[in-house]
Formats: sequence, structure tokens, C-alpha cells
Amino acid sequence: MKDRTRLIHSGRHPADHAGAVNIPVYRASTLIQPTVERLENTPTPFGYGRRGTPTTRGLEESVCALEGGARTMLTPSGLSACTAALMAVLGAGDHLLMVDTVYGPTRAFCRGPLKRFGVETTFYTSTITAADLEVLIRPNTKAIFLESPGSGTFEVQDVPALAATAKAHGIAVLVDNTWATPLLFKPLTHGADLSIVAATKYLVGHADVLIGTITANEATADKLNDFHGKFGLTTSGDDAYLTQRGMRTLGVRLAQHQTTALKLARWFQARPEVERVLYPALETDPGHAIWKRDFAGASGLFGVELKPASKTAVPAMLDGYELFAMGWSWGGYESLAVTTKIDRSAPGYRPAGTLLRFHAGLEDPDDLIADLAAGFERFNAAG
Repeated sequence: MKDRTRLIHSGRHPADHAGAVNIPVYRASTLIQPTVERLENTPTPFGYGRRGTPTTRGLEESVCALEGGARTMLTPSGLSACTAALMAVLGAGDHLLMVDTVYGPTRAFCRGPLKRFGVETTFYTSTITAADLEVLIRPNTKAIFLESPGSGTFEVQDVPALAATAKAHGIAVLVDNTWATPLLFKPLTHGADLSIVAATKYLVGHADVLIGTITANEATADKLNDFHGKFGLTTSGDDAYLTQRGMRTLGVRLAQHQTTALKLARWFQARPEVERVLYPALETDPGHAIWKRDFAGASGLFGVELKPASKTAVPAMLDGYELFAMGWSWGGYESLAVTTKIDRSAPGYRPAGTLLRFHAGLEDPDDLIADLAAGFERFNAAG
């Protein structure tokens, strides 16, 4: 079954729900049982609402099928998916290798709570080779975390090569796959143990739910399930329902996001105000070759480095947009634009000018380009 067909049919059980095409929303904490035997031996997830309902289980099945994994667990947000995945495989005294281009709140978790729990983190350059990775591995290195493309600067990692090296040392491999979703990249088939997605973004697709997913391979599934249950992580039936509904249109939405993003990225490349466009789908991008080899497509998120300008130029441009809103998210149907602050510990790309992050929504691309062109008029008028 092809992925776009799997998106439509996975996780649905009409015969179990009076023929309903979509699994209804189950709002349940207490799930009563008819006998002592059932009370004491009901398998999860249907013994207590915290461990799941038919609504949440349906979403887990859909994500797991798309990921090609053994078990998917849901969390209340994308960040909680990142942190739970890390804690499921790490303990006091362990060493973590974390990509330097990781999502900012995940970096903060490593520097704060994870450090207090006795885990040491080394931030490594996103473009390291497998040979470079060998040098960083210690006897107590228990996990390596990848994010490809990288947050803000969109560097593409060689996941298969890095995962193979880590596996040779018995190191767990975690990948934040939010940018591509499991429709466009499948970390587990490229050597990862855990694939993490902020489903808030493209899986939901409508900017109205906070939710995360963690999918494990067979070797890591029990460890993930054990931590998830003991930590009390749960999501509501309403949020699971909306996420499942969003996934049904993920294929057509991502295709349009990519088409629009490519058109905008190439338009930005021709602008004299732009120093560089950061988008792996561009042939000129340093990560294009690996992206083309491993990914089935691109999403609508990319970066733009502007040439140096006055302090008033960028606010004048962004504040006046009519179609590009400003908000700290992406992956919905709406176009967004924000300034990007880079927090880095390892050597790597550092923009000289202001770095912007754009999300190409589902509007007509010509309308978006007109909005961007008007923005550059304000940018240039301001200095």
C-alpha cells in the first residue's frame, strides 16, 4: 500500500463504531469492566483512560503505519515528545550527543532538566561525518539526537551514515522528523530507533491542536511504552480526533506546501536584498544531494538570510505584511514569517544579516509573492 493510500485507510475501524467513517471522539477517564477477571487483566489501552481510548489508539495506528514502526505513543506537544523520547533512553551518568541545530526548547531541556538529572550533553556540528562522530563517542554515550533539516538553518544530516555508526556502538538513535513528517522521510527505515514528530505542525495542519508523536522500532518499543506510562503522558480524544482528521489530507497539503515554497524560495534567490535562501529542495543548497537521496519531498518551511540593513528595515517589512502573519509555529494552512535567533555551541553556519523563517501556506503563490514584494519596498524605504 502506498503512503497516500495508507493516510486515508489506516487507523479506521468503521465496523467497530456503527459504520462511522471516522472513529468518534471518546472522552473517557474511567473504563468500567463487567467482571473481576476483566478488571484485573484488561490489556492497555482500554483499562484506564490515561493509557488510551479507541480515538487515541486509532491515531497511534495511523502514525505507526506511516512511520513503519512497532509502536507509536502520543504526547501533549511536540516538545514533550522530544523530552519523553530522550528520557526513555537516558539515565543518570549517561552522555548524550545532541545536534547543534536542534529545536531551541529541546536544547534548553538538555541544558536544564536533563543536566539536573545527571545526563551530560555534547552539542555536535550538524554536518559531521560518520568518522567525525566516532571521535565524539564515549564509553557512556547512550544516545544521539538528530534533526534533519536543522532548526532555523536547515542543514541536512546524513542520517543513515550517522545511525550506522551509532548502532555499531550500541547507541540509541533519535530523530526529530517534524519538518518532513513520516510521509516525506522515514527515520526508522534509515536506522533510527525513535522518530519524533511535533504533530502540532503538519499532521494537524490547521493550527488548532498541540500534540506530539513518538514512534519506536521493535527493539525500543517496550522501553518507550514503559516510560510513557509511568510518566503519565496523555492526550485528549478531541485532540487525537482533530489530528487524525488532519492526517487524511496530509498528502495533498504537503504537495502544495512544497510547490509554493519552491516558487517563493526561487523568487527570494533573485532578490538583491537576499544573501542566501536556506531550503534543501533548492539545487544550490549544500544539503540538496542528501535530501534528494533520502527524502520523498520537501515541506513549506525555509529560511532567508537578508543582507545587512538598518534596524528599522526588517520590522517595517514584517509589520506590514497582509498575508504573512507572525507567530511561533508553522505547518498550518496559513503563511507565516518570523525573525530567527540562532543559538549555537559548535562550529557551523552563522548568518551575517538578519535570518528570517518563512512558512509557505496554502494561499495562491502569486498573492504571496505580491505581499513579499510590497514588503521589500518597505524594507528598502526604511534603509
